[in-house]
Amino acid sequence: MPEDLHVTMEQVGERFNLGEYEIDAYLAVLEHAQLTASEIADQTEIPQPRVYDTVRSLSDRGLVELRESRPMKIVAVDPDDAFENVQTSLDELIAELEARYTAPARDTEAVSLVKSRSTILRYIEEIIHNAEYELVLSLTPELLRRFHDDLAVAIDTGVSIDLLITPLSRAPNPSEFDYLEVATVTRARRGITTPVLAVADGNYSIYATQDALRDDRDRYGVIFNRSALGFLVSGFFGTVLWSTAETLADDGKQRPFPRRYASIRRAVKDIRELEGTFYASVSGRDVETSEPIVAEGRVMTTTFEETEEVAAIRLETEDDVVDIGGLVAALEDIEAQQVVLDRNGIPNRTQFE
Repeated sequence: MPEDLHVTMEQVGERFNLGEYEIDAYLAVLEHAQLTASEIADQTEIPQPRVYDTVRSLSDRGLVELRESRPMKIVAVDPDDAFENVQTSLDELIAELEARYTAPARDTEAVSLVKSRSTILRYIEEIIHNAEYELVLSLTPELLRRFHDDLAVAIDTGVSIDLLITPLSRAPNPSEFDYLEVATVTRARRGITTPVLAVADGNYSIYATQDALRDDRDRYGVIFNRSALGFLVSGFFGTVLWSTAETLADDGKQRPFPRRYASIRRAVKDIRELEGTFYASVSGRDVETSEPIVAEGRVMTTTFEETEEVAAIRLETEDDVVDIGGLVAALEDIEAQQVVLDRNGIPNRTQFE
């Protein structure tokens, strides 16, 4: 690191290295313009013997002025003046750091552990932005407000969104909040321990505890970059969280066909709820040989348990009848990695490529 950049970082760090007493005293003085030492002790929880050391530390940093009267008065310095040099240093520092920043490659590791609240929020935002056709989310009401506009854009571009809000007691009232602006289906769940998660198209996901978003350093989030692992998050969402939640809003499955799915559960649910004749194009792999395979034909029957633990499609192709299961399927013939449904004939998968 160049010497001037190192010095700049040291200067910024020194200016902001404030202890709890210094912060409390500084905010009290700012609020009242000026205070005596005894008034600061009364306004804060700073012990009287520590007040003088504390305000002299603030004076050394140029945040307050000490007027040697009787009693001594501590006067706030205009923040524009107090932090002018710091703001300039920060602007220069950020520019220098950005010039040296190299974004880490995210496709090299299947699993990443993150402990930073800001990093978790950034990954959730990226997952929402990267979703092309399917998105499942478990968010707190606060995160719903934070990502409202991003979700609205995703809905406008045709992404199907299953949104879970927890806890139910703090979820916006459907009579006052238009959930259909941000989700295809919205449910709410009582449990305050429900994790925060997001999965885009079944292959890019994040799982984090709610505690991790409260700046708790002992908590963490896990990022899955590959569908072979990310489906675990999606499966947990569908079988454990989604199935135990109360519906707040549903668009009535009004999205046009053909529709593309990363989750066979979602495909099966649409078939069963909308009824009628369906045709499917399924890309996946043979469960015995692991060879890539594409199966196309008319949907004959579906299998679905209300717990969502079982979901499958029986497909009539030109040559055979095959059973389609989800990721890591064992009982069916084909493990589906992507399903395209249409109502008027076998869908053209190339339009999604």
